[in-house]
Amino acid sequence: MSLCCCSAGSRRLLLPRVFLGQRRQARRPLLHLRTTATAAASSSATSLSTQQQRQVSLYVDALLYWNQRMNLTAVTDESEVMTRHVVDSLAVLPPLERAYTSRGGDISGIRLVDVGSGAGLPGLILAVARPSWKFTLLESMRKRCTFLEHAVEVMELSNVDVVCDRAEDRMLAKVMISESHLM
Repeated sequence: MSLCCCSAGSRRLLLPRVFLGQRRQARRPLLHLRTTATAAASSSATSLSTQQQRQVSLYVDALLYWNQRMNLTAVTDESEVMTRHVVDSLAVLPPLERAYTSRGGDISGIRLVDVGSGAGLPGLILAVARPSWKFTLLESMRKRCTFLEHAVEVMELSNVDVVCDRAEDRMLAKVMISESHLM
């Protein structure tokens, strides 16, 4: 039995390019988006490719559009979403990479779980920045899971699974499975 909410039958429509009767202006490219928190301290600041910038742009569009119908974030301005959500999410990368490499780990196949993912932060942004990593977005609210599934599809992310469940329930189920193997 799979607890993943990403079934083939739950495909969502792509976001329309027309919002509330107004045509969206073309977005300026996110030229060399860098993490502000670590750019001065580290020479390995995160730069996103053109494709990754497009994926982030699609995420921001989806977040702002869906936020009009449900409360995903208090931030409603596009530039604030970029600085307060996207840049902050990318700031997690250097410490994560240092933590794995300091123990001699290979960072190419890291598996991470974003518990209580909400609007998909930082999980979706990290998934864009590190396509070789595998991410599980764990969220308990069905309506947020629906948004996350939509965002994963729109952003064309193959390294993300959305699980609609409570973290406590997932941990209890794993403990019970582990104990049944011991008997």
